[in-house]
This record gives sequence, C-alpha cells and structure tokens, in this order.
Amino acid sequence: LFAPVSSGSTHDPLPIGAWKVVGTAWMPPFHYNPDLFWNAEAGDSKAVLKPGPNNPVGVVWIDINVPHYGMHGTPSPNLVGHAQSHGCVRLTNWDAARLASLVKPGTRVVFKE
Repeated sequence: LFAPVSSGSTHDPLPIGAWKVVGTAWMPPFHYNPDLFWNAEAGDSKAVLKPGPNNPVGVVWIDINVPHYGMHGTPSPNLVGHAQSHGCVRLTNWDAARLASLVKPGTRVVFKE
C-alpha cells in the first residue's frame, strides 16, 4: 500500500524505530486529553468525541506498541501530506481503512527518517 501521510511534527516527532501493531479499532471514539497536546488551550478538560468519519482519528485507529501513537484516518483528507500531526501517522479515511484491512496484531511497523 502506498498512500500519502502526515507524520509527526517538531513538537511530537514520529517515533523512529521498529514497532508492532497491537490492535485495530473501527469507528473509535476520540479521547481528548489536553495533557498530551502541546497546543491545548488553558482550561481545556478531557473529553470523549463520538465515533465517526469526522472525529480526529476518523474511521479507524491502528494501535502500535508506543503509548499514545498509532495510524489513523482524519476528517480533513485535504491536509494529509500538507500538515503536521501530533506524532501519529495520519492518512485519509479510505487509506486508513485499507491499511487496517491488511494488518493484524503483531504486524511489524517500521518508521524511518
């Protein structure tokens, strides 16, 4: 599978190395934790956003064995490859769904510079 992605940023770099897929969650809710976001507004509190293609992780979350990092969809496909992420690998919802159909727990994931 070849697909454009957004991966990491100056504040939240992509975790370079070899990892493994832990699991896949289809239509996951998004758990917002302001402690994990460098650009969170003062006074933000934790929140859970409903599942769906328009939540920040889109239609699927592919969990890897690095806390708070994964590969996922996005509600803004036009920004994939053009905007930084909060460390994760962001794909269009359709590419994330295709990738999720190809992996299983234990699949090796390698992030290189």
